Amino acid sequence: MKRLALIAALAISSIANAQSTAPQYLQPYGPATRPFSPAVRVGNMLYLAGQIGTPPDAKGAPVAGGIAAETKQVMLNIKDVLEKTGSDLQHVVKCTVFMADMKEWDAMNEVYKTFFSPDKYPARSAFGTSGLALNARVEIECIATVK
Repeated sequence: MKRLALIAALAISSIANAQSTAPQYLQPYGPATRPFSPAVRVGNMLYLAGQIGTPPDAKGAPVAGGIAAETKQVMLNIKDVLEKTGSDLQHVVKCTVFMADMKEWDAMNEVYKTFFSPDKYPARSAFGTSGLALNARVEIECIATVK
């Protein structure tokens, strides 16, 4: 009888865990207009889609002003998605940076680093590309924990 109770308890626990780790496709800005979600939550992890430096209305091209202005807008966009989905920049654990021109690496870094505590930079990878959406100079995607 104890064995049966234990098996039942394990089965209930497994079902509860499976439900808590089922992906949640988050749409903090309303119904999707493109074939991706701004963020997906799995358990206490948030996976953000790549952000480019478009202004908050998300219309048109990235902001004017080159790589520094675009990087600032990208990071503001990331901050906004995080805040609307239960996290913040202090909970970012990994970023991936895609750049149209790796020669702009230093200028991108100067802006990027101002959004994080110097002793808590997320892990990061960076890639040079042959082009980004809307002719952006930089795109950044992140993984964060939920607050």
